[in-house]
Amino acid sequence: MDIQKLWDDNQELIMTWGANILKAIVVLIIGMWVIKRIVNLIVKSFNKRGLDPTIIPTLRGVIKVALMASLIFAVVGILGIPTSGFLAIFGAAGLAIGLALQGSLANFAGGILLLTLKPFKNGDVITVNGETGAVQAISILTTVLKTPDNRVIYMSNGSVAGATITNYSEEEDRRLDQVYGISYSDDIAKAKSVLKQIIEDESRIMKDPEYAILVSELGDNAVNITIRCWCKGADYWGLHFDMIERVKVTFDKEGISFPFPQRDVYVHNQ
Repeated sequence: MDIQKLWDDNQELIMTWGANILKAIVVLIIGMWVIKRIVNLIVKSFNKRGLDPTIIPTLRGVIKVALMASLIFAVVGILGIPTSGFLAIFGAAGLAIGLALQGSLANFAGGILLLTLKPFKNGDVITVNGETGAVQAISILTTVLKTPDNRVIYMSNGSVAGATITNYSEEEDRRLDQVYGISYSDDIAKAKSVLKQIIEDESRIMKDPEYAILVSELGDNAVNITIRCWCKGADYWGLHFDMIERVKVTFDKEGISFPFPQRDVYVHNQ
């Protein structure tokens, strides 16, 4: 093979390709350095803003992949290779992967929303999808709850992000509402006075906001008296059960009755 003749015949083409390859290498090296700097700056920004540490590695990977894909297309363009074919291949591959991982992608997007918007955090007691428990972990794909009876529930983030979430731990204080029914023959003023004394003697009930004792309903079998008082969230359930027992014991001592449903039956002799 005559190398000199090959060079003479293809000198322009070789020079053009050589220059393009050199440019592509330079752009690739500089581009990778720039991408690394950009990703590090973005991660530092996330850390300064207090973004959840669980989500940062995932966001870092997504940003890096997107920037690298842009760099590869730029390098391919410099080499003079038509990018339309690459775009078609990437588009078809992306569609196939998206269809295959539709559920996982929905859970991934749900995890991003939960970790970004933070409707709850680890340790919060929440109700979601009919289940109540303390949040044990929030990952990219699943949320883990531990129920009061020590069951561990794994929920997909897609279902959690789209559900109604009740967070019992977000606010420090909670209002306790309880209803007690007394007989129509009992003294309402006395019943309210007894309830007032019980509330005043209970140290877990906050004095501000002020509690309320209200006649809320004239029911079929009882006069219903509602108490509304505030306490710390950590004291809520203990106070709830203790108040029921204390009111029952005190009402019995004071001669205030708890009526039960009753019906008068009249028999007519024909």
